[in-house]
Amino acid sequence: MKTGNETIDRADGHYTIVTADSHAGGSHAAYREYLDPKFVEDFDAWRARYKNPFKDLGDSRRLRNWDNEMRNGQQEEDGVVGEVIFPNTIPPFFPSFVLFAPPPSPEDYEHRLAGVRAHNRWLVDFCRKFPDRRAGIGQIFLNDIDDAIEDVRWVKEHGLRGGVLLPNIPPDVKWVRPLYDPAYDRLWEVLQDLEMPVNVHGGTGSPDYGDYPFAMLFYITESGFYSQRPLVQFILGGVFERFPRLKFVITETGCSWVPPLLKTLDATIDQIRKTGQTGEIRYGDEHKLNRLASEYFAQNVWMGVSQPRPADVAARAQIGIDRFMWGSDYPHDEGTYPFTRETLRQVLPEIGLNEKQKFLAEICAKLYDFDLAKLAPFAAKFGPTVEELDDPLTELPENANDALRRGVQRAS
Repeated sequence: MKTGNETIDRADGHYTIVTADSHAGGSHAAYREYLDPKFVEDFDAWRARYKNPFKDLGDSRRLRNWDNEMRNGQQEEDGVVGEVIFPNTIPPFFPSFVLFAPPPSPEDYEHRLAGVRAHNRWLVDFCRKFPDRRAGIGQIFLNDIDDAIEDVRWVKEHGLRGGVLLPNIPPDVKWVRPLYDPAYDRLWEVLQDLEMPVNVHGGTGSPDYGDYPFAMLFYITESGFYSQRPLVQFILGGVFERFPRLKFVITETGCSWVPPLLKTLDATIDQIRKTGQTGEIRYGDEHKLNRLASEYFAQNVWMGVSQPRPADVAARAQIGIDRFMWGSDYPHDEGTYPFTRETLRQVLPEIGLNEKQKFLAEICAKLYDFDLAKLAPFAAKFGPTVEELDDPLTELPENANDALRRGVQRAS
């Protein structure tokens, strides 16, 4: 791994940008080719009933998910030369958007598992077209731990350097064990030994609010809390204590919430260690952790900070500047495209060159195994210059998107 100065020098005065958060997926026609043949007939019947609920998957924007020329062209226009790829489209047999779909029920499990495996096969080929620029994240389910371990090993063997996407288990899902259940220890051990990142994505883990006109208001208000639960569960459930080399990544949740949460958890852990109780609740030695939450965070956790706001950037020192990775959320409409340069000028101008390069590429490259030397020629051609990102944004473009406008609102 090179230093920040060496990276800038290789790129001829341009920043190398690798987004820790992008999304891609196949079309239904493509997924059909990657599906286990025994499910094809069922897939055709399911597809005939399917109605697309998402505008950006129903018009020409959907092509960004799989059209290499369109995707690379837009990324390069935006100054981005490498990407960590989460899923985006709707795989076979899914009831809704891949990230927000609940874990499959026992009745749906076999078909849903076939669907994510078709996606994983598709993603391998998608990343192999540009292996230096794409690190794909494989999908697993937790319904069957043996199946999950099998899929983890398959993901590793087939070169998906992004690791795996961990399902976030909503509290109303009773047919899948909670993430802190020790039954998963043999899965965490495999992931630790294979040095595979375990990724959790924001917006997941919320319960089913029912078919009410105000259900989405509950979701948008509470989704942040549910996205944070895996971190709390891995800390207090002792997962990071038992697996100190596990690489745990939380993406697209911001990060300004992390310091106050860790402060609260530190106080709780410290009180239990000292007094063995909180209020009237008493604890045994099995509840006493050897480290504070902030120490487990520093040991195990990285943050993929998509569309960072000034408050997120300000929190980077508290969470650790070596754990802060920038993300664009491409191709989502709420992401920074096509104003990535402007959003970076909005939140980063006072940060030094070396630190900018660290969280624009180097931390992500180290975690997800990108070769910065191979990305340098692309950065020299497409990356923003040092002078450009040092120039504060003083005026919004007329057609500024929501990500750019939100940055102004948060800064004011």
